[in-house]
Amino acid sequence: MAFNKRVKIKTILDQNPIGSELTIMGWVRTKRSNKNVTFIAMNDGSIITNYQVVADPNLISEEILKKCSTGACLKITGTVVESQGSGQSSELNAISIEVLGEADPEKYPLQPKKHSLEFLREIAHLRMRTNTFGAVFRVRHALAFAVHQYFNDKGFFYIHTPIITASDAEGAGETFKVTTLDIANPPKTEEGAVDFKQDFFEREANLTVSGQLEGELAAMALSEIYTFGPTFRAENSNTTRHLAEFWMIEPEMAFYDAEDNADLAEDFLKYLIRYALDHCMDDLAFLESRLLDEEKSKPADQRSEMGLIDKLKFVLENEFVRITYTEAIEILKRSKPNQKKKFQYLIEEWGADLQSEHERYLVEKHFKKPVILTDYPKDIKSFYMRQNEDGKTVAAMDILFPGIGEIVGGSQREERMDVLLQRMEEMNIPTEEMWWFLDTRRFGATPHAGFGLGFERMVQFVTGMGNIRDVIAFPRTPGNAEF
Repeated sequence: MAFNKRVKIKTILDQNPIGSELTIMGWVRTKRSNKNVTFIAMNDGSIITNYQVVADPNLISEEILKKCSTGACLKITGTVVESQGSGQSSELNAISIEVLGEADPEKYPLQPKKHSLEFLREIAHLRMRTNTFGAVFRVRHALAFAVHQYFNDKGFFYIHTPIITASDAEGAGETFKVTTLDIANPPKTEEGAVDFKQDFFEREANLTVSGQLEGELAAMALSEIYTFGPTFRAENSNTTRHLAEFWMIEPEMAFYDAEDNADLAEDFLKYLIRYALDHCMDDLAFLESRLLDEEKSKPADQRSEMGLIDKLKFVLENEFVRITYTEAIEILKRSKPNQKKKFQYLIEEWGADLQSEHERYLVEKHFKKPVILTDYPKDIKSFYMRQNEDGKTVAAMDILFPGIGEIVGGSQREERMDVLLQRMEEMNIPTEEMWWFLDTRRFGATPHAGFGLGFERMVQFVTGMGNIRDVIAFPRTPGNAEF
């Protein structure tokens, strides 16, 4: 059948090869007919734009044209001619149409009308055929490519850290267990506990919550590395911001301090946004128009002040505000939402763990710019973060974005063995199980830093999608692992 001879719709629209005879393949979006002509809108996923095919009933049989219903997959050979209508410069006059796959128009769930995002989540196996999700996943691809290009150009090395691990980087414990034991009847020790010595790894194992700790090991040899892979949390959270399976980008850099870390993170985020604007403008323009339609149904005081593309450009054109946690607490304590008790979690004293509502207030209402928050209380941060000289705070940073809240979390890492051991003891983290991590402090320790970017949150920001489940192909959330 020579499928490799097909020409992508994007190529035709880019090159406009008037007079050429060529073959396209894709799926029918819409079809309309009269007794003299049939118009078929085709899409192959290469670009958001549909391509119009004109079929003459004298050349194409009625039986074939009847099968060209919405959702059907077609192979069409024809001649590229100048378009008679508005909207695109050319169209395809069909010479032959082959139906590769039929779609029963009575049963095909994606009809030529607007579907709710909730409905489309229920048919996630088909939703990428819609304009919205085609755009989202083309942008997601572009951002993923840009991640690798950015770090490669800076001389970083890509490290594949393990998905199955015995360590818990966050100390959270909300992890998925990995085992080959019979769950209904596991072997037991004499004390009655599960005997993991008889398990595949001969110890407890989990799906990873972060590649950071292993990334630190690599940075202690290669200087600058990054990881980009799936991570897992078994947190029972049904919000628009959380997934049980998501992708994390985690660079780790030897010879970096907290300021270097923040500089790299800001530059990296701006690079990704710039790449999307340079390479995905058709998709972003569609997503912006979709958002504008959504905004019309909201009360005036809840509508965004900027369109999607203007918001992305605004982030590019402004330096991120950098303030300490202590400064942020004072701003929040004096804020109207706090004084009028509008916050769900009121800010009363230093040491409070900031919630999404606080982060978004700082970004969207107070500064109206992305914010880098630094120097958090050590009691609300992880054991591996470097303690500051005040004894109360650590050299942590979070980057806060409008509409998202925290998008990046990172820190300078604690390289001083005595301080790290004391901190691990305070937090009841077993040092004997972390001997390999501590070896990096025993042998040739150096100041180093790193951060994590939740990839789905980045895709959310760039596409303007309101729910994180709509920026990953097959979302995994509590009660949902259907596809």
